[in-house]
Amino acid sequence: MNVLIIEDEKPAARRLNRMLAALSIDVQQMLHSVEESLNWLQNNEHPDLIFLDIQLSDGLSFEIFEEIEVKSAIIFTTAYDEYALKAFKLNSIDYLLKPLDEDELIVAVDKFKTYQHKHSDVQVNINDIRKLLINPLDRKFKKRFTIKIGQHLKIIHVDEIECFYSENKATFIHTKENRNYLLDNSLEYWQEQLDPEHFFRVNRTFIVHINAIKDIITYSNSRLKLVLHSYNETEIIVSRERVKEFKNWID
Repeated sequence: MNVLIIEDEKPAARRLNRMLAALSIDVQQMLHSVEESLNWLQNNEHPDLIFLDIQLSDGLSFEIFEEIEVKSAIIFTTAYDEYALKAFKLNSIDYLLKPLDEDELIVAVDKFKTYQHKHSDVQVNINDIRKLLINPLDRKFKKRFTIKIGQHLKIIHVDEIECFYSENKATFIHTKENRNYLLDNSLEYWQEQLDPEHFFRVNRTFIVHINAIKDIITYSNSRLKLVLHSYNETEIIVSRERVKEFKNWID
């Protein structure tokens, strides 16, 4: 299997390269922009599979498909909210949310191997997904949570929440009142329900509210450490793969 990585964040590209090498998958080339990708694809035989970031240094990667016919299957690597990516599951197109997880990578590669013969429909799905991302769905995000406490029900509005976090396979919310409440579903599930203008998933464990951030501190390995107004149980570190998008989000 020949693979091409198109990813503008070079550390993330190198990490994916190492993960694929561990699976004995040969990476032909790592590219970092729309222009560079167009030049390479116009002058080289297309690989079996492309791992493709959506937001590149000089534009959206969909521009590549507007210029040339890509003859490869695509697995997207993205930090976009999962709710907007349902179409990726069609016709052997898959996606991996950043930071990339090794087990999820294996599942995506296995899916490509199983449905490799279906990738001729890639262009149709790319157009559909492009519309979803450029013109987001008019959806209503969750405004409040109802928490059962004994025989009582407590209503918590999203503006009262500092963060969501997972611990020991359970998911909790932490409020401005410095209280923690257990939720029924996974962090991934609640990420889909939250307004991305106000909430950001900084790593695999935490989703934070923009108004809860008290301080942002530079941290080792090009990461950032967040200090919230009341939550102080564990360190909240913005993963290196998400630092760039986090900075765009807070702007």
